[in-house]
Amino acid sequence: MTGGFLFGIVCERKYKVCEYRYEQMNSKRVPEGTISRLFIYLREISGLAKINIRTISSAELGERTNLSDAQVRKDFGYFGQFGVSGAGYNTAELKAALEKILGKDKTWNVAVVGVGHLGSALLRYPGFKDRGLNVVAAFDVDARKIGKQVKDVAVRSIEELPRTIKDKKISIGIIAVSAKDAQEVADKLIKAGVECILNFAPTTLNVAENVKIKDVDLSRELETLSYFLVNKKTA
Repeated sequence: MTGGFLFGIVCERKYKVCEYRYEQMNSKRVPEGTISRLFIYLREISGLAKINIRTISSAELGERTNLSDAQVRKDFGYFGQFGVSGAGYNTAELKAALEKILGKDKTWNVAVVGVGHLGSALLRYPGFKDRGLNVVAAFDVDARKIGKQVKDVAVRSIEELPRTIKDKKISIGIIAVSAKDAQEVADKLIKAGVECILNFAPTTLNVAENVKIKDVDLSRELETLSYFLVNKKTA
């Protein structure tokens, strides 16, 4: 799940996924919901390609993803013509096109700021590399943590952040610090050149329009489930 969040904020100059635009083919602004669904489509298409299913219709893809065929066609319509009317989509071609749109044909370097319980768990998460995400740096202000290794990543002082971001060509920053420190960390990341941030701090960050922020408030997400428990229909 976390890997999916990260891919949703991947930056790339040519396709500008971070701005939710596909400039090469379409000047219309693409809704964030469409970008999220593209990852779902890609997951299904990748599975079909592995078992040598060569074509799929929009209706079949919609059924597999619990969406209507009209929604599938609308989402793909932002990026040009993929399938052939009456023949469906070629799975290999569609997979390659979606990977290019979503930046999955490239590898992105990631930094984690804040090496507490959450930050440490993110550093140990094995699923990032499979999605083209390399966590190459970690930063903290706690002298007891600086210099230690978490998995294969050395924890550095926050003072080393600007140079490390540049030297390691880091595109994405993950903020795993307290709410009171999150804005300062975001400012440091942005000043160092990071344009895409995954923010786990329970606060709203103030950033420029060219910076993409994805907020993940775990407590809030859990709290929303209580609404469904309270309002679930009784048999």
